[in-house]
Amino acid sequence: MSRVGNNPIPVPADVTVDIQADKLVVKGKLGELEQPYDGVSFEQEDNTIVVKRNSESKDHKSKHGLYRALLANMVEGVSKGFTKELELVGVGYRASNQGQKLDLALGFSHNILLDIAPEVKVETVSEKGKNPIIKLTSHDKQLVGFVAAKIRSFRKPEPYKGKGVKFVGEEIRRKAGKSA
Repeated sequence: MSRVGNNPIPVPADVTVDIQADKLVVKGKLGELEQPYDGVSFEQEDNTIVVKRNSESKDHKSKHGLYRALLANMVEGVSKGFTKELELVGVGYRASNQGQKLDLALGFSHNILLDIAPEVKVETVSEKGKNPIIKLTSHDKQLVGFVAAKIRSFRKPEPYKGKGVKFVGEEIRRKAGKSA
């Protein structure tokens, strides 16, 4: 039995959820998201939505919690939005942006230029004496996570000095160096 799938999803007043035959469309002040679905049905009562599975098959049981979580993330995204912050740790590591183009200096012989999707707002913060921070904001949780993972993949944090691109608040497991 899915514990996650049985929880009702509260829908704020400024969000509209359109349940169609094969997809969900969620509209809010920050944007619009679509999600195809199968194996479950949705019941909308007042300002809550309950997810029901069509049968007790293993496939439908696994999709029950999945689609409930996806719909909850869509509702939260179009009403509040999602933010991920990345921190550049290392001497000479810099980040700057010109609109949707992100310019990263991560210790390679060349700078990395990355075009960010138009749905994601990018902002770079560089203060003297502190590590540069990249803030990614969007209404789509999956897209923000994908872009953040892509940026982090250019220079993952290493365990000896802790240098690299890491999420703000992420703990890096450190190792001892050579013992002579």
